[in-house]
Amino acid sequence: MKHLYLIIIVAALLSGCTQKQTTTEANASVKFITIDGQDLIQPDGSKLFIKGTNLGNWLNPEGYMFKLTRTGSARFINEMFCQLVGPDFTAEFWKAFKDNYITREDIRFIKETGSNTIRLPFHYKLFTDEDYMGLTANQDGFARIDSVVKWCREEGLYLILDMHDAPGGQSGDNIDDSYGYPWLYESETSQQLYCDIWRKIADYYKDEPVILGYELLNEPIAHFLENKDELNGKLEGVYKKGVAAIREVDKNHIVLLGGAQWNSYFKPFKDSTFDDKIIYTCHRYGGEATKEAIESFISFRDSVNLPMYMGEIGHNTEEWMNAFCRILKENNIGYTFWPYKKMEGSSFVGITPPENWDVIISFSEAPRGSYQEIRDIRPDQAVVRKAMTDFLEACKFKHCVVQEDYINALNLKE
Repeated sequence: MKHLYLIIIVAALLSGCTQKQTTTEANASVKFITIDGQDLIQPDGSKLFIKGTNLGNWLNPEGYMFKLTRTGSARFINEMFCQLVGPDFTAEFWKAFKDNYITREDIRFIKETGSNTIRLPFHYKLFTDEDYMGLTANQDGFARIDSVVKWCREEGLYLILDMHDAPGGQSGDNIDDSYGYPWLYESETSQQLYCDIWRKIADYYKDEPVILGYELLNEPIAHFLENKDELNGKLEGVYKKGVAAIREVDKNHIVLLGGAQWNSYFKPFKDSTFDDKIIYTCHRYGGEATKEAIESFISFRDSVNLPMYMGEIGHNTEEWMNAFCRILKENNIGYTFWPYKKMEGSSFVGITPPENWDVIISFSEAPRGSYQEIRDIRPDQAVVRKAMTDFLEACKFKHCVVQEDYINALNLKE
């Protein structure tokens, strides 16, 4: 009889431990955004309709945001600056740029606009020892994202991490800082690095509820590629590899999958059930501001019964933005505006070009195909170094011009 009592007591204790562990695991999952059909659900049970902006150009420089027309990607901009003022001055410029371009004041202001979410584009090189934005080792990707996570936590904002520039290139144009072709889909080495980086990021942030989710690739497979249909057929497989790497360490966070051809084409996707935390994401910059214009997005969303999110809208008139945002709200498609900050207009805040910035623009647009051409057109060092230094001050939030009408057109407070 004593043995029977002992067995009963041990069984009860084990049952209690198992129940406690199950309860703990269930409670842990509650603090993250979850999915219910086509809706996102916050930890308190309320629906989240994404509204916000993108921190484009901060960790993934793009030429047009510096008013450069022929120097489009981070690699080309860096090369141009090195030709202009030398590698050491350029490296110091990038370090200060990262310190000044996005700060706590920017995040606080974004919250004041009525936003609830920030999409943070980043370059994969921030998590390697490759030469990027002033560093060649000990890259500061986690430190930079950590700062935004902290500021978002203070302001009550969610954060989407967007690999805007993937190993090998996922788009084949300036936006992915590639070599003019999306080698990612054909290179096992690049795919392995892409998976390794996402695994590392997911492991680091697996318990961070400020992170809404991981956007594996931005705007994959440009529309002008002759073999885009072949590449489209490889996209879902590359996504599955990335998600599998993430799930090795993080089962909490949502994954965001963008359509082919600039996040616009979803027919390549055949399996929406390989993971239970998927959001699909689309982009649109022009066309009619009507439901019919996004019918393909809505139809796909309805067919898979999962959320659809408009990761980028922008560069249009205030009237168009206002009408389009209303269409998105009526059709339950959250959105983030591109970009938050750049030189002059069509952004939340504009940077006023410093004196003699036009000298830098002229240098960037001139022929620089030979060393002789570079030497012949290199401007006065004092002038251009001062212009670059002045830019570092001009890009601080306190000096930016708030585009009130543009922000109001986005209906963020409604």
